[in-house]
Amino acid sequence: MLTNKPKIEVSVHVKKGDKVVVHAGQYKSNEVREVLKVGADGRVIVQGVNLRWKHHKRSQQNPKGGRVQLEQPMSASKVLLFSEKLGKGTRTKIQIVNGKKARIGIRCGTNFDLVPAK
Repeated sequence: MLTNKPKIEVSVHVKKGDKVVVHAGQYKSNEVREVLKVGADGRVIVQGVNLRWKHHKRSQQNPKGGRVQLEQPMSASKVLLFSEKLGKGTRTKIQIVNGKKARIGIRCGTNFDLVPAK
């Protein structure tokens, strides 16, 4: 068995802070949620999805101990970017716009990499 296996980095179609819809698995719904973290292994942590209980041992900082529900990573293939134009999730493609790569919604044509005006 190889002990020093090289880690494979997977490019993912979502970024931290994106609004997404879970379209597969136990948490499938049309609710819009936010991506909290994107891992290099093709997994994402989505707000309020894939919750597990974490048990905390008693300590001086936490004298009572207890349990907390935390979001766990899930496959990025289970989420779609949310399109305001369509009102639901959409698949994306990569196009070159002004010399930079941009994520474009296939059905709606929305550019997800535009910086919103403040």
